[in-house]
Amino acid sequence: MSKMIKLNINGTDVEVEEGTTILDAAKKVNIDIPTLCFLKEINEIGDCRMCVVEVEGRRGFATSCIQKAEEGMIVHTNTEKVIEARKTVLDLILSNHDRECLTCVRNGNCELQRLAQEFGVTDIRFMGERNRHEIDDKSPSIVRDFNKCVLCRRCISTCKNVQGIGAIDCTDRGFSSCISTAENHSLNDVNCTFCGQCIQNCPVGALKEKDNTKEVWDKLKDKDTFVVVQTAPAVRVGIGEEFGLPIRNKLYTGKW
Repeated sequence: MSKMIKLNINGTDVEVEEGTTILDAAKKVNIDIPTLCFLKEINEIGDCRMCVVEVEGRRGFATSCIQKAEEGMIVHTNTEKVIEARKTVLDLILSNHDRECLTCVRNGNCELQRLAQEFGVTDIRFMGERNRHEIDDKSPSIVRDFNKCVLCRRCISTCKNVQGIGAIDCTDRGFSSCISTAENHSLNDVNCTFCGQCIQNCPVGALKEKDNTKEVWDKLKDKDTFVVVQTAPAVRVGIGEEFGLPIRNKLYTGKW
């Protein structure tokens, strides 16, 4: 049986199993701590620092997604210093980010945009040099735009730890850090399988599906072309999951 420990978060007592992070302990009592790079059991690296909290008796901030809760710990998640630190993190990310939100595929569904709105970050204080990168659209299905990347590394962990491929990684250091392939080749020229899981877990618009809508409309308008529509198996499985249906490894017989 796991040992249980007690701590206090924002004045609320909480009891959790030893080894539980502060982030998960806070979730247990419905206290929200913002995250950007965190993906449960996939990407738990504490890189973005959006989840910082204050722990009484300790200097600096604790990164709640990786900091383990301890017996008697007193945690504050929404002090003035914590809020200001999160705003600074957002400001720094946005200072080197393509902020053309209205034309971005993730407009209205972007985690960075949501956090900026939540914390009222409307002016960029740290305007300076920006990285500029060519858009990689050579792949038949994925467009990679590092100008929108926030270096959260969620795509790297998903590709490596979930899919077992490792087609992408972080190259260079510091301000020159970049999520790319070996020798910065196109995704089309490395061992990428075009599964799209990196797109699914990207919090912004740095990765997106290649849009063939125009080509489809052109074919539909072409009177000399007979168009046949068929959904991929992954789409059918995805729809089934939304309705809670089991995955079946046999052809439909009309007797399900």
